[in-house]
Amino acid sequence: MSALDVTDATFEQEVLERSESTPVVIDLWAPWCGPCRTLGPIIEKVVAETGGQAVLAKVNVDDNPRVSATFQVQSIPAVFAVYKRQVVNRFIGALPEPQVKAFVDQVVADAVPSEADLLVAAGDEASLRKALESEPAHAGAIVALSELLVARGGEEERQEALSLLARIPETPETRRLAALARTGGAGGDEDGFDEAISELLARLPGDDEARQQIVDLIETLPSEDPRREQYRRALSAKLF
Repeated sequence: MSALDVTDATFEQEVLERSESTPVVIDLWAPWCGPCRTLGPIIEKVVAETGGQAVLAKVNVDDNPRVSATFQVQSIPAVFAVYKRQVVNRFIGALPEPQVKAFVDQVVADAVPSEADLLVAAGDEASLRKALESEPAHAGAIVALSELLVARGGEEERQEALSLLARIPETPETRRLAALARTGGAGGDEDGFDEAISELLARLPGDDEARQQIVDLIETLPSEDPRREQYRRALSAKLF
């Protein structure tokens, strides 16, 4: 696979979701950066030699400030390896090919599936709970189990999902699941969704509970739904 050109908009899918099964090496660069031009062909060659055991994602930091901020980049080139949605290794600067190869080889070696990974792949609730017994902060197990609990819909299950999600760093997916847990699984396709937000907006700016409910309801909408931006603007207008 050739290198992926990743943007702020595609980072979740191309990097985080892909990293659930394959290590992703992220090359943060800019066109004006001389050392980036030196490192680029080297890291592309080394990752390609893994035969698909690792994937290279290239991010132009000038065009994608959100990704840059996520990694708190202060100088480039900066290279991060992400696996199972977590940074597992990194280096700064243009290293020679032998050191880049050693870095990538270690990332690939460390990605051998653990017992918890295999249990998560099974996907059933018993396997997911067993995975969390051995790795309590396993992001894949937490997200998958939380999805099952939220879908079940009971108050106890939704509270458990929120407790599980609090164990791992926030991502768009965990925000969506937490929002669904807090709203009882309400979604944008449900009857009365738009009316509910309108009623909540009418309670602002003095009602913090209404503000949080609106934020949660917006998070449950698909990323491409134009109502996300529409309701965010309406919320900002009420608050500011």
